[in-house]
Amino acid sequence: MPDLRVRALQLLTRRDHSRAELKAKLADQGGSGEEIDAVLDALQNERLLSDHRYASQRISARAARVGDLRLRQELRRSGVAEADIEASLPEAGDEAARCRAVWEKKFGRLPADAAERARQMRFLQYRGFSAEAIRWTLRGDDE
Repeated sequence: MPDLRVRALQLLTRRDHSRAELKAKLADQGGSGEEIDAVLDALQNERLLSDHRYASQRISARAARVGDLRLRQELRRSGVAEADIEASLPEAGDEAARCRAVWEKKFGRLPADAAERARQMRFLQYRGFSAEAIRWTLRGDDE
């Protein structure tokens, strides 16, 4: 068990991990599920492991490039609870403004025809922006 704790602390010194990510990485190192859970519980009690803090850091790192839908998906895939996602998501800021900034950097001008509009919409959808934020961006007015 001390080896698992040391390995967990080594991983946490590099970057924050969600509990599920850390559990998967420690399972690869060996050790029973009970031992891993005990180590993770101890780290959470010591506030060295926090899904909420992980979600906040992921959101602040990725929010400038992707939309709320993509942020949610990435955090769910990392095993973060829905409550932690909802609590951290407002830290990303206004989605429409972020969508506009991403669009400005990539395209910079409104589409000339329907094909170009569809291409720009697909790009923003792939980035995880909501339909409302995309419509606001492609309308071209700064309401």
